[in-house]
Amino acid sequence: MLATELVIFDCDGVLVDSETIVCRILAEEMNKLGMETTAEELDEQFSGRPAKDCLLEIETRYGGPLPDQYFGNTERRIREAFHSELQPIAGIEDLLDHLLQVNLRSCVASSGSHEKMRLTLNKTGLYEYFDGRIFSADDVSRGKPHPDLFLHAAQSMGVEPERCLVVEDSIAGVKAAVAAEMPVVGYSNHPVRTPQLERAGARVVRDLMAVVGFL
Repeated sequence: MLATELVIFDCDGVLVDSETIVCRILAEEMNKLGMETTAEELDEQFSGRPAKDCLLEIETRYGGPLPDQYFGNTERRIREAFHSELQPIAGIEDLLDHLLQVNLRSCVASSGSHEKMRLTLNKTGLYEYFDGRIFSADDVSRGKPHPDLFLHAAQSMGVEPERCLVVEDSIAGVKAAVAAEMPVVGYSNHPVRTPQLERAGARVVRDLMAVVGFL
């Protein structure tokens, strides 16, 4: 295996524990509009995918454009929850400190917007680790599971795809890494998602520090 020169992190679910918050609030607001769903269902369906793709599926289920109050209520509640509840994923700070100690570069490539990542990474104290090396699906024409975002991040960092290691928690993200021909580690404590990540092409860890063994 070629030596790793760049570790590419997904954001939600790998750096910050935001997905549980977002899916909970999305489900509650969808239920108010008569779309019966659960946070678990939305996590399975939307994890790792660009927001515009998720919105299109919600509108399809609703049967047309969503009411204006849906967006306002959802965005307000998510921001409030981020400020009061959001935490970094356990072990991520130790892993990032290790990468700094061994002088191994890292960056973020997320389906989330730049605005959202500024909020979540600043709130959890992780922004300084990645300032200037943050890439969003908004930067490319196709988000995950297409390879475009990871290839854009690697090219921007001046590293060949085969010398990158992607750390992901979603099926869409793992598929994107495989399509980009990048080695990928899946992070999961979810008994259902673990085999799904493995089938998609990831080597799965339950502890983020275990990523060190794949560098």
